Amino acid sequence: MLEDRIISVMDRTELDAYLDQQFPTRREMLYANHAAISPWPRAARDAVEGFARENVERGPMGVSQWLLRESRLRRTIAGFLNTDEDDVAFLQNTSEGINLVAAGIDWQAGDNVVTACGEYVSNRLPWLALAGRGVKIREVDIRATADPEAALLNAMDARSRVLTVSSVQWNDGLRLDLERLGKTCKDSDALFFVDAIQQFCALQLDVRACHIDALSAGSHKWQMGPEGIGVFYASPAARDTLQLHRHGWRMLEQPYQFDHRSLDAAQSARRFEIGSPNTLGQAALAGALSVFEKLGIETTESSVLANTDQLSSGLSSIPGVRLHSPHESRRRSGIVAFSSGSATPAQLRSRLSRKGLFAAVRGDALRLSPHFYQAGENIEKMLGVIEDCI
Repeated sequence: MLEDRIISVMDRTELDAYLDQQFPTRREMLYANHAAISPWPRAARDAVEGFARENVERGPMGVSQWLLRESRLRRTIAGFLNTDEDDVAFLQNTSEGINLVAAGIDWQAGDNVVTACGEYVSNRLPWLALAGRGVKIREVDIRATADPEAALLNAMDARSRVLTVSSVQWNDGLRLDLERLGKTCKDSDALFFVDAIQQFCALQLDVRACHIDALSAGSHKWQMGPEGIGVFYASPAARDTLQLHRHGWRMLEQPYQFDHRSLDAAQSARRFEIGSPNTLGQAALAGALSVFEKLGIETTESSVLANTDQLSSGLSSIPGVRLHSPHESRRRSGIVAFSSGSATPAQLRSRLSRKGLFAAVRGDALRLSPHFYQAGENIEKMLGVIEDCI
């Protein structure tokens, strides 16, 4: 349980009070849909309220502090990813980052992109749109084999320019071995792109160890931040490779020298930020991530995986339930998908909602995705409600 892993940070009483204060939903409902949109922690709300109050009372007079907050936020995210702040950009969402990469490569007819079957549509459309330029898309069925990484890598050849995957699959929570995939991409000079929205701030993520070239993740899921702001990572090598197709004042090396004597794009990942920043979104995201900074990503990951183990074990003991999520621990994430012969997923979701348990239908399964702060008692309550409804 989370309490057992965070004793060095605060005692159990303090931790319980802190989690209740940050997450009122912890006591008021059984929210199991963080893989869609997360409730905010109170720290995010407080940050937004403070920013709004400041704007009402002082207008933009605090802009220098806004820039300092942005810089601190970059450093925080870089620390979570084990990289440098120069490698981090702020975009609107995951999709924008995917499109930046797809549009930024100098494609030649006959090139190909390798990806997994069943990827979320945002990680399919930009690549499929390249067909008009003679680029082939190879979609690999990673669930038809015991070795999904081998299936992906075997689909690559000398004309494979990009391997693009979600680190955690959106529907059943299947987790891929990014380090294995990234090493092969590095050796073959293929760009390795990762849609990390279902992993970042749920599980640890090391872009250097995994040889990731570019990564995108919106903040409204496991980061527990707002919609409309996302994290984009681009390694120095990727920044040299990706062509710029969008231009604006903030991408410049010296954006606040408004006479713009130099129009050189920033060497950092900020070259992908073309216009005015989402300062409100940055404030909210900084507030949300302060919770992870306080508790530690390693600790919250342990709790997320403990939740998954507890749910998987409990669901497996309920007659008529079939797990759709991986059984192997190394394949597990924060997502648990299941179905029951007694009701369709939609019927079951409706029953659960009436009892205060909120989940999502994804394909032929019901998807559960609780977060770290719900460890132990909340998970037991979820299992009890599910058993009552089946």
